[in-house]
Amino acid sequence: MTIPAPAPRISFVSLGCPKALVDSERILTQLRAEGYELSRSHAGADAVIVNTCGFLDSAKKESLEAIGAAMAENGKVIVTGCMGAEPEQIRDAFPNVSAITGPQAYESVMRAVRAAAPAPHDRFVDLVPDQGVRLTPRHYAYLKISEGCNNRCTFCIIPKLRGDLVSRPAGDVLREAEKLVKSGVRELMVISQDTSAYGVDIGYASSEWRRPEGPREVRARFFDLTRELGTLGAWIRLQYVYPYPHVDEVIALMNGGHVLPYIDIPFQHASPAVLKNMRRPGNQAKTLERIAAWRAICPDLTIRSTFIVGFPGESEEDFALLLDWLDEAKLDRVGAFKYEPVAGARSNDLGLEQVAQEIKETRWKRFMERQQKISARRLAAKVGKRIEALVDVGGATSAKGRSKADAPEIDGSVHIATRRPLRAGDIVTVKVDRADAYDLYASAV
Repeated sequence: MTIPAPAPRISFVSLGCPKALVDSERILTQLRAEGYELSRSHAGADAVIVNTCGFLDSAKKESLEAIGAAMAENGKVIVTGCMGAEPEQIRDAFPNVSAITGPQAYESVMRAVRAAAPAPHDRFVDLVPDQGVRLTPRHYAYLKISEGCNNRCTFCIIPKLRGDLVSRPAGDVLREAEKLVKSGVRELMVISQDTSAYGVDIGYASSEWRRPEGPREVRARFFDLTRELGTLGAWIRLQYVYPYPHVDEVIALMNGGHVLPYIDIPFQHASPAVLKNMRRPGNQAKTLERIAAWRAICPDLTIRSTFIVGFPGESEEDFALLLDWLDEAKLDRVGAFKYEPVAGARSNDLGLEQVAQEIKETRWKRFMERQQKISARRLAAKVGKRIEALVDVGGATSAKGRSKADAPEIDGSVHIATRRPLRAGDIVTVKVDRADAYDLYASAV
């Protein structure tokens, strides 16, 4: 009797944003489909894959540290992801890496893996779950609907790293979503670099989606796709949405049903001068009017956003305008970043005066303190109300979850006291007992 050779083992490091996480899941799914095993440690693995982030210099530093650790512990290292789009910095630091590929280069990664550790002859494709290998908990998943971006914001190098917008056919997206929901996913986070631009590159072309009641054509439009996703029975959360005019009709889908009354829009700033220097898309001048209109359409709407403080040329007047804008907009969830000059970004060449680091630090602190008060008031208004929460961490007497107003890892939590055991993935009605600036504390009903 011939004993089969053990399957090659691959160690994996995934860095960066949820878009990169989806890339990692696709690579891991292909590895398992070809019979590779996954290793929890670099030592003893037949190869290591590092999926890098190259958006900010701090992210590049983290990526290089991860590559260095893999080289030290293993030596057979395959680098992919955003930083791989500009391989010179990687080669200069680690000339002996086995291969470097850019983002979304799944087949190039697999060729490098096969060269480093040949695949077993017997491929156990049937052992791969229908929904693929995932890096998120079983009850939620990211659904990437497009790659790349057509915008040319001066602080961003994503189009340089990932290319222009490439939308997936609507039928493909919906079939993937169906598989995820059938596998037990209760919440789908719809993501891309510019979610509301979905379909513009393919002329909003229709594609077939087969339902139990029969096949039908679905256009690759943001509204059409969101409407169909809302029929699958899972929470649908929209992230990375630019405020184009057609977003208004999508907001209308959030009144009841499964499209969550939540939208993540990276406004980045409020000063017209700073926004002009950033070259932000959309009609930013009327943003406050748009926010008021959205809340009129969907009164329960939660708006999350991110901002950059200390952008080159940002004056104290610009920053004061941003603080005043925050007071008026009353956004629910907000994050802020201190501007970092990124190699290759056009913001480096605008001829604008750089904001001193200590001023960036002070402005960031002032910004977060101002928003913390707004967030605390918004959450305090929920005390005494009954809401639904999706459990992330179960327990017999206490659990932790999220409301419809909270995306995983970036927003707050709902801390739940319960008289019955709760499991991860349960959706439970809770009564809010108290709140702080970020989290809610509630009792299961």
